[in-house]
Amino acid sequence: MSKNSENKLVPNLRFPEFKNDGEWKESLLNEVSPAIFDGTHQTPKYTESGVPFFSVENIISRNKNKFISKKDYLLATSKNKPEKGDIIITRIGNIGTSKVIDWDYEFSVYVTLAIVKKSSIFDSHYLHSYFQSSRYQKEILSKSLLNAVPCKINMDELRKTKILLPPDKEKAEQQKIASCLSSLDEVISAESQKLEVLKDHKKGLLQNLFPKEGETVPKFRFKEFEDSGEWVEKKLGEVYEFKVTNSFSRDCLQYENGEVKNIHYGDIHTKFNTLFDISKENVPFINSDIPIEKIKEECYCREGDVIFADASEDLNDVGKSIEVIKLDNKRLVSGLHTLLARQRDYILTIGFGGYLFKSDWIRKQIQREAQGAKVLGISASRISNINIKFPKSNYEQQKIASTLSSIDDLINAQNQKLEALQLHKKGLLQGMFPNTLTN
Repeated sequence: MSKNSENKLVPNLRFPEFKNDGEWKESLLNEVSPAIFDGTHQTPKYTESGVPFFSVENIISRNKNKFISKKDYLLATSKNKPEKGDIIITRIGNIGTSKVIDWDYEFSVYVTLAIVKKSSIFDSHYLHSYFQSSRYQKEILSKSLLNAVPCKINMDELRKTKILLPPDKEKAEQQKIASCLSSLDEVISAESQKLEVLKDHKKGLLQNLFPKEGETVPKFRFKEFEDSGEWVEKKLGEVYEFKVTNSFSRDCLQYENGEVKNIHYGDIHTKFNTLFDISKENVPFINSDIPIEKIKEECYCREGDVIFADASEDLNDVGKSIEVIKLDNKRLVSGLHTLLARQRDYILTIGFGGYLFKSDWIRKQIQREAQGAKVLGISASRISNINIKFPKSNYEQQKIASTLSSIDDLINAQNQKLEALQLHKKGLLQGMFPNTLTN
């Protein structure tokens, strides 16, 4: 590819065979497509089987299809019918997400989706790729009703969005761009599937390396521990005691510098690893103008501590936890909406507790103890009453923790690989389409 930095309607990255083909042409979407229409406005009556019916969820998250009757399908498509080669684009919620129709079977779509009919002017896969470019995403967002909940774009505004096409009427440059980006999408899809396989494997291990409710040993046990007897069962409060935490909000935290770092419950929900190594995590400092003299020494985190997020709007996340396994002599405290649990006699090896509190039976108990309506909460007293089970042997505990930690390492590496590919795609999308904006 060659680079062209002139302030013209040409991309910065262009395949060599097209570098002398001149500027691209700007058109309105309704000038290049023979028809642009949305789906049915009627609330569908779903059936167990029948004609597939798509809405935004099918495009965004690839949810399973819903179905409508053949009669309702014929009514919904009496005027306009989506066909292979057309492009589906979302116009409500996460607007501007698209997919080329590459299947032959009959289907219908809801009003939340629009259909851009195929045309001899553009290659459908090229236009799908162009829809993902930052230039088009900025444009469709600028024409949307941002104050609407959820965000949406009217059909007339969608039809007036601007499209850039290379000058080649044979669509060779379009096809080359589409092929390049489609190949990368296939790689990203394959790597995403590998990530899901790893996550499923971890989920299976968490289900089987810890005893289920009513059981005294796990379904899977390492061979050297098969004759080691039943696991010990105790109340969580018999093994852990709880220390005082602070209530510093995000406004009291920053990432530049400071003496003491602070665990915010939101970071437990969104980014921290199960086994918390301070050298590998991006943790905010407490602002220098916030007094910390009153924090007791015993309330600073120690290796082996488990920190629970005590509030969540989602039942699946309430009581989500991390275990501190490495501090590197750094000062760390547990903050807003957290519970800081410390072992009384250190009978659990460091690393085991992190995964123990991810196991199915423990999670179900925590969820049962949660209270609240819109926001669910768990208190130290209530979580102290749940039952936990663990092997007597620290070596068996360590073997379980090491196994799950190894899977987490593979998941993190796969995540990084996927992020690198997505970053590469973002760079291509920025470079392969002109960025110059016109009025």
